[in-house]
Amino acid sequence: MNIVSRRLMTSALAVTTLCASAALPDAGVERGPQRRATAATVAAEEARVIVKLKADSALVRALSANNSAVRPQHAQALGSRLGLTLSDGRALGARTQVLKGQGLTSRELADRLSAQPDVEYVSVDERKHALAAPNDPLYASGQTGTNVPPSGQWYLRAPTSSVIANSSSVVAAINAEAAWNITKGRSDVVVAVLDTGVRRDHPDLTSKLLPGYDFIASTAVSNDADGRDADPSDPGDFGCGEPSSSWHGTQTSGLIGAATNNGIGMAGVGRNVMLLPARVLGCGGGFDSDIQAAMLWSAGIVVPGSGLPANTTPAQVLNMSLGASGACAQTYKDTIAQVVAAGVAVVVAAGNEGLDVGTPANCPGAIAVAGVRQAGTKVGYSDLGPSISVAAPAGNCVNSSGPCLFPLLTTSNSGATTPVAGDAGATYTGTGADASLGTSFSAPLVAGAVALMYSAHPSITPAKVLEALKATARPFPATGFDPNVKACTAPTTTAQNVECYCTTSTCGAGLLDVGAAVASVAVLNPSIAAAPASTTVGATVPYDGTGSNAAAGRSIVTYQWTLGGDAGAAQLTADSTSGLASVKAVAVGNVTLSLTVTDSAGNSATSAAVPLAIATVAVPVPSSGGGGGAMQLGWLLGWLASVIGVWLVTPRRRSAD
Repeated sequence: MNIVSRRLMTSALAVTTLCASAALPDAGVERGPQRRATAATVAAEEARVIVKLKADSALVRALSANNSAVRPQHAQALGSRLGLTLSDGRALGARTQVLKGQGLTSRELADRLSAQPDVEYVSVDERKHALAAPNDPLYASGQTGTNVPPSGQWYLRAPTSSVIANSSSVVAAINAEAAWNITKGRSDVVVAVLDTGVRRDHPDLTSKLLPGYDFIASTAVSNDADGRDADPSDPGDFGCGEPSSSWHGTQTSGLIGAATNNGIGMAGVGRNVMLLPARVLGCGGGFDSDIQAAMLWSAGIVVPGSGLPANTTPAQVLNMSLGASGACAQTYKDTIAQVVAAGVAVVVAAGNEGLDVGTPANCPGAIAVAGVRQAGTKVGYSDLGPSISVAAPAGNCVNSSGPCLFPLLTTSNSGATTPVAGDAGATYTGTGADASLGTSFSAPLVAGAVALMYSAHPSITPAKVLEALKATARPFPATGFDPNVKACTAPTTTAQNVECYCTTSTCGAGLLDVGAAVASVAVLNPSIAAAPASTTVGATVPYDGTGSNAAAGRSIVTYQWTLGGDAGAAQLTADSTSGLASVKAVAVGNVTLSLTVTDSAGNSATSAAVPLAIATVAVPVPSSGGGGGAMQLGWLLGWLASVIGVWLVTPRRRSAD
């Protein structure tokens, strides 16, 4: 057994050796997204709805009798019925038109029109905004404060330039917002993070973490005084020559799937996908045997005799920000082959030595990720070679002194060796010695992108994922303002620890473009967010289908919910336009809920049925103890209350006055 080198982790922390020398960038910073009008502002402007009339309605018959070519204009007729002043908008069909009103919201107008016997359906004529950015405060550019990157999460936004005009040109940003316009990720898509474990108490990760497992068998490596167990928490990886802890797994986890649009901290590439922590690295790294066991377990592959518990939440993606030099061992070839055959994509960091790609990134079936600067050139420390699949930002400083300008901001812990618990220890990496730099952080960006691809196309295969990543990658820049930068060359035994222009034989197919990759694989895909599997009579269970997505260039126009199972056990309330529904439990039984979505091209798809078991609230019974069958106090009080209730509602003859 060989221990996997920690070179990927330590390189991420050695800021002073990784910041390439260059001129300071221009003082100006990129502007953030324009502020959109709030819902209250939009509602105050005008109520707008789209109305479709029934084919046999009186209004349609009257219109046909007059002139079949006349477009629908029913504002006056419908407005007089409702006591409202309505105006006609554009016609969208022979029986469909826009109606506008004042003095009420669009939803209120839709509700009132829906009750009319002539109306087949009404939809709110909502505003759609292009590529809305999340509200996480560290996402935008123009950040201020101590040890906070002024560029924020520059690596997730769209590129600001297609060429390297100066040292501040951002060519390599991964364009995540375009992907989020198609899907924000599904909670049933899981990314396993094979790393140092995770800090569960970080507020940007708490809600995103599945139980996971600690695979480190050796107590000399584990740093937590025990062997394999069900606790993948990171106790710190200090020792074995390392004076401090990296919190490496917490950092990679945040890049993949930090809670997003929650008004705190940062955004993650995968947004709504879930994270499965698999602890494989500790003091001095981790053994291949532990790593390979974690790969199989994370993919849901049962290994007889391993003693590992069943994995009830198998991953579709593995992120492995780890490695060592050398050729791919047969054990890794076999393990990756099994994982890929199970439909799971394996994303691996290339390495940080400026040499040929290390292992397991160089193994067949792995998606190997090289690191580039914000300008799209190879960052000096990144490994390279023909085994690379695609390149993504790795973090770089641009300036030779002062705060690092283009690190990859992510989740971390403030403890120097052991963790600081709770909110006091929850932190984000910054611009100093804690800056996140390395191909360890390029790989999670790709893993998050792959998770979005699985969200947009649940049946996609790892081979199709790799094909789409390569086909949609943006070209590397080949020239720039600095005459000292040359083209990268084939790797040798001498490290290329310099910035260079990537080629397809040294840094992969091109620069990761998440938006283009997701758009290329997206299909019509109904999705019901996780909901309780059981409830009690009288309770109402909400359901959310807004995670459904359509193919690129199309949109979902209707959501049709269907309640099945025991008749009379539940009542369904649903909105065909918002994607929201609720089920009220009215009797003991078992029901199911499914969702059919229809896109703007008329295509439909139906989800698998989601079960809901309905039980009654337990009624206390008399105790058999208590000295010869004495009633329990709680049962007695309940019985008295029911008797009083019946007495209060029973009609009684009134006495004559």
